[in-house]
Amino acid sequence: MKIPVVRDILEANERIARQNRELFDENRLLVINLMSAPGAGKTSLLERSIDALKDEISMGIIEGDIQSSQDAERVARKGVPAVQINTGGECHLDGNMIRDTFKDLDFKGLQLLVIENVGNLVCPAEFNMGEDYKIMMLSVTEGDDKPSKYPLMFRKSRVLLINKIDLLPYVDCSMERIEKESRRINPELTIFRISCKTGEGLKGWYSWLREQVNNKKK
Repeated sequence: MKIPVVRDILEANERIARQNRELFDENRLLVINLMSAPGAGKTSLLERSIDALKDEISMGIIEGDIQSSQDAERVARKGVPAVQINTGGECHLDGNMIRDTFKDLDFKGLQLLVIENVGNLVCPAEFNMGEDYKIMMLSVTEGDDKPSKYPLMFRKSRVLLINKIDLLPYVDCSMERIEKESRRINPELTIFRISCKTGEGLKGWYSWLREQVNNKKK
């Protein structure tokens, strides 16, 4: 009896996501859905990206958390518009939650909108919000078995950011295994090895963002 209910929820969300996407496309706004487990470094990535690209790309941020506004406050201090969504217990964001933020964002003044999803390796991959790309972040401290344990996240993503590589000497994690398993699940996946602590590898991520923003303008 639960299957029809779940299907109806996903289908309703897809309708709203399509409407969101139409609005994003009208404004030539690149939208990415940033997903990871809690503590992987999503907000740190946003802070680094804002600092590096703020003179080139106008960004807006939607922060999703079960409670608190700490992450939205962090990115807002960087001088970008930020909207907080508190789900009150829901383990993901959905199209309707994103639509509710539109009144607080000036799409005409933005080129890139980043949705930082709730920290979770399961539900966020199932719910579209109208984004152009899903971006997956995995920290080496989580171990190298996550692609095989949570394949949907990797299958749905366009980019995999492997973060905290500065900690590799101190953890039992094989980068080669992560990349091999990830590409077995999704051969089209673009992978960046990065450290939001040291900045290593981030130039490739910035270049990818620039390219996607420019493509959206065409």
